[in-house]
Amino acid sequence: MTRPKRSLHVPHVGHKAPIPLGARVGNLICSSGIIGKDPASGALPADAPTQAAHAFANLRALLAAGGASLDDVVRLTVTVKDDSVRDAINAEWLAAFPDPDDRPARHIGVHDLQHGMWLQLEVLAVAP
Repeated sequence: MTRPKRSLHVPHVGHKAPIPLGARVGNLICSSGIIGKDPASGALPADAPTQAAHAFANLRALLAAGGASLDDVVRLTVTVKDDSVRDAINAEWLAAFPDPDDRPARHIGVHDLQHGMWLQLEVLAVAP
């Protein structure tokens, strides 16, 4: 019996490097770095709030490609260029996970991101 392909892709959102946006093995989904590229054009907006909105949309698309949704997220790791991005992240976080008793774990770290990125998401999810 052959195993299903593990790589998950989202058009216009992937990496220039030869890596998938994410992978699924069994019911476990892990992502590579999900950035705030516009999913329609593949362009990276200049401002943090728009990048945050696109990153969360790209997160949803990756999860859907793996047969999952935000309800299946166990942990979200966020890397930000600096602390000024936290408000934009929190706005998207609260929209995605409005119930304070039904949120995944989250960690934010600060790192000097390249190429105009303000933030990057990494997800761990357990698909149904």
